[in-house]
Amino acid sequence: MKHEDEQWEKEIRKGPFAVSPFTEQHKSKVLQQVEWMKTAGSKGQEMREMSPSEPALKRSGSRSDTFSGDGGTVTYAVKDTAKVTSRHQRLRKRRIGILAAGLSALVIAGGMFMWSWDDGRLAKPLVAQINPASALLFADHLNVDILTNQMKKNVAITMRDDLGKQLRITKVQHLSVSGRIYIEAGQEKEEDYAQIWLDAKTGDLREVQMKAEMQPEQLEHRYLRQIPSLLESIRSAPSLKPVLVWRKVSMEQGETVPKTRTTLALKNDNSFGYIEWEQDKVVSLSGEITSDEVSQTALEDARKSVAALSGKTDLNLESIHRTKDIKLGGEIFFFRFAHNYFVQMTEGKGGLGYTVRDANNYEPVIDDPKEMEAYQEKLYNIDEAVLREKAGPIIKSIFNIDLDAYKLHRKADALGIVTFELESARDMFKVEYKEDGRITMVTRGEE
Repeated sequence: MKHEDEQWEKEIRKGPFAVSPFTEQHKSKVLQQVEWMKTAGSKGQEMREMSPSEPALKRSGSRSDTFSGDGGTVTYAVKDTAKVTSRHQRLRKRRIGILAAGLSALVIAGGMFMWSWDDGRLAKPLVAQINPASALLFADHLNVDILTNQMKKNVAITMRDDLGKQLRITKVQHLSVSGRIYIEAGQEKEEDYAQIWLDAKTGDLREVQMKAEMQPEQLEHRYLRQIPSLLESIRSAPSLKPVLVWRKVSMEQGETVPKTRTTLALKNDNSFGYIEWEQDKVVSLSGEITSDEVSQTALEDARKSVAALSGKTDLNLESIHRTKDIKLGGEIFFFRFAHNYFVQMTEGKGGLGYTVRDANNYEPVIDDPKEMEAYQEKLYNIDEAVLREKAGPIIKSIFNIDLDAYKLHRKADALGIVTFELESARDMFKVEYKEDGRITMVTRGEE
């Protein structure tokens, strides 16, 4: 089959072939032709191996041979090996001609899309690599004549290599004042959307803003193959599986290369996690870990903090998540307890952070505008003594710090939140509260 592969390559490199999008019908025809070629080639080889005239071609002169078997005796004669050889040469040329014709039909059936094979599996459209612009999809009634071949190629390659998929182009516009061509693909409110600005003269990229949502199987292999070792690096559950991918791409004015941010969501029956890449480098990852994989001192501190905030000492630990921020050089441990209480411990270049939160919803249902205004005014003007009385014991229990020397600050645009600050030591607590003085969050340092 080597000569068939050579013919295949010759036909491919005659491209580009397509003038229309690749369809499932095209694909079906291509696969039928490929299967026919493979079957025909296999049968041809089988017939050559079984042919009784092959041994005669290796000799000269006229002779006869007899073969005996269960079915009886068969006698055949070869009187002129030169004629036989000539006949086989003609048959071989005929087979090559049929092969070439079949390849031509294959190209037509494929509608410009030829496919490469990887260990017997369909891999990727070769023509989309040789001529990327052929993969572009356009909505009806667009003025695509203003797009040069170079512009089409740059748009197709940008979406293919950075966004990971081709989106249907829905708008093409010449921005004559700025000397740019604007291309929009997809719909702004949907998950898949792209905006690309090109130089009207050169066709080069000037700005890019794109986003897409993908299924895990659409994610490039260079990302997928990293998952097991990355989860192992934070001692997270190896059973976490990819469930969804989000990608954002941007290139601002003055930049020359689009920047990609890829986020992969992971999940199993009772846990979750994520991995985030910028370009091809991991910048952050998260996953659930067991209580054995965390400092027992930290775990005990988390239990005491939740008890101080909730007033309950019997809240069960439901999960622990570890987040490793490689870009910022920090780590976050997230302890989740029963009844929506959690503790978050942060350690990084920016310092230490500690948050304990009651995540239950205590907001009243108020439909009347005047009642809502009265509620907000009460929330903002809550008596400082009440806040100190409620928050003081919690902070004392968790951090062993007395709030007497800390000054309270309010912000009109942060209803339900105040800060206690000790300016001399640059120490500060952020406290979240409700109108009755209930404390729902205390944060110290980096949240």
